[in-house]
Amino acid sequence: MRCAYIYFMKDNPERVAAVAPEHALYWHGLDLREYLGGPFADRSGGLISFETDSHDDAAQLVVRDPFVGEGLVERSWLKEWKVE
Repeated sequence: MRCAYIYFMKDNPERVAAVAPEHALYWHGLDLREYLGGPFADRSGGLISFETDSHDDAAQLVVRDPFVGEGLVERSWLKEWKVE
């Protein structure tokens, strides 16, 4: 299934900038099928799209995101995305 993870950051630009390299290494290191991801142009958050076997698997990946672990995510959504 294709997943879309959309997230918005808390207003803490210095801390976000410090954790961003770890966040990027984490997602790139997973070597997920059909991975696409990156920040929004205004750096308020980002979008990551990838293939996984189940919503539970995807949720476990999100929970381990360094931004999540550091408490930097204000709002997020993890949705199955039906690409047509």
